Amino acid sequence: MSRILVADDDTTVRAVVADYLAAAGHESVVRGDGPGVLERVLAGDIDLVVLDLMMPGMDGLEVLRRMRAAELDIPVIILTAKDGESDRILGLELGADDYLTKPFSPRELVLRIEAILRRGTGRAVEREVLQDGDLTIDPVARKAFRDGRELDLTLREFDLLAYFLAHPNQVLSRDDLLAAVWGWQIGEASTVTVHVRRLRGKLETDPAHPTRLVTVWGRGYRWEARA
Repeated sequence: MSRILVADDDTTVRAVVADYLAAAGHESVVRGDGPGVLERVLAGDIDLVVLDLMMPGMDGLEVLRRMRAAELDIPVIILTAKDGESDRILGLELGADDYLTKPFSPRELVLRIEAILRRGTGRAVEREVLQDGDLTIDPVARKAFRDGRELDLTLREFDLLAYFLAHPNQVLSRDDLLAAVWGWQIGEASTVTVHVRRLRGKLETDPAHPTRLVTVWGRGYRWEARA
């Protein structure tokens, strides 16, 4: 059983999501304000956070920012307004693993939660150790190293990097990556763009001029394998 923190100031949303999670065999912890969410997350024993961005006391983006500043790598799914593209992108930039726009299907949310939790066990990516130059990825331990130093990656960043290393020198479109890494048949290309940008910031010597994770204009991205 996983313990999921459901953070939303709407009592109906909290109750419905909690019911669906219970039916799927998960335990729910609910909070309706930002400070309460942060306090509960810092207390430990939370496996995933469903985080509404519009909450009293402290908005969801600030909660997420403080979580990542405290080096909490708990996966986060953010809930955004339908027209909240800038907030959604900022949430991904801050380290959110996934998002849903309101109104959303509680069943789809549960499926997204379970997909992320499965990835956290290492079952959803290649199981063999991947090596590329100074990079080493252990999908089972879910650790990535560069020059022997562990990289600080979110769940999605790890899965995306593992997928690139498992498919070197191939042009992968954003739709390819959404399907393979996120498990989405339909999604927004900006989700991939944001995660690629974050990966470059952690992998490239000069992220503005990448040499490993390169853009193939009009097509997608390609991982340039090193001997």
